Amino acid sequence: MDAVMRVLVMPGLTLPEVSEAQLDAIRAAAGDEADVVVANNREDAMEMIADAEVLLGYLTPDLFAEAKQLKWVHATASGVDGYLFDEFKNADIPLTGEKGLVGPHLADHAFALLLALARSLKPALTLKGEAWGSRVPMRRAAFELSGLTMGIVGFGGTGRAISERANGFGMSVRAVDAVAVRGTPIVPVVGHMNQLDTLLEKSDVVAVCTPLTEETHHLFNAETFAKMKPGAVIVNVTRGEIIELDALIEAVESGHLRGAALDVVEGEPLPADHPVFEIENIVMTPHTAGASQLRAGRNLERFCENLRRYRGNRELVGQVDKQAGF
Repeated sequence: MDAVMRVLVMPGLTLPEVSEAQLDAIRAAAGDEADVVVANNREDAMEMIADAEVLLGYLTPDLFAEAKQLKWVHATASGVDGYLFDEFKNADIPLTGEKGLVGPHLADHAFALLLALARSLKPALTLKGEAWGSRVPMRRAAFELSGLTMGIVGFGGTGRAISERANGFGMSVRAVDAVAVRGTPIVPVVGHMNQLDTLLEKSDVVAVCTPLTEETHHLFNAETFAKMKPGAVIVNVTRGEIIELDALIEAVESGHLRGAALDVVEGEPLPADHPVFEIENIVMTPHTAGASQLRAGRNLERFCENLRRYRGNRELVGQVDKQAGF
């Protein structure tokens, strides 16, 4: 490692600004000899990246092409699919990020959407003054979560946080994952993805918590929906491309699925006249599940810990397997 290490900090959507106190923490973690710089716009980033050894921010192909000294990237996005363009994916440069840090607020949002669907809030809030006259159909459409089975597809940080909330609502919980992961008191045994069909058949609510990879792209399609329990609900707060939107609309409109609760959708942002917005039992938000007043601080704390580890040639926390995609 060179005597002088340049650390480039790029604020963005999940790290909108970096305070002086936070910069001081980064400087302390990087050491007295480090040069910590902040790029507040694209033009500055393109100039500063050439000498940067460490990047905290969103790496794009054009930035990477100018990054001649780069040795480590720390992501400011929980889903790292956008970082995995071929040139960086195949480079011998580690990528770390928010793995395990975003689960609490994603799970909160998943349950906000699920409860909105379960309690018929979409028509109630849309109708406003006219809602009173539509009480009967809204009451008939509402359902209780207690006693239902939650099936979680992907049992990482978000899946575990959702399982805790599901348990609090009196739901039983099942889970599958693509890799071997440890169970919890709520889900003692986590099945493999080859048990997905069984999970779908037995779950009243299916929560999509997987990262977007080649294997999970359109994991939920017409064939998958047909295997789900009739009257089930699907929730997605991770990546829209995991669900084939047209197939989901068909499954809901046919009555096979009770509804869907979505923060992310394929092709977002959708045009205002897209038919999905008119479907009463599909509840949507515009990719806002990742918002939390605690998120930036958590990620900066991890970044500073990793700076200390990097300087000491120790293993970094939250490492991404770039070939696997998570």
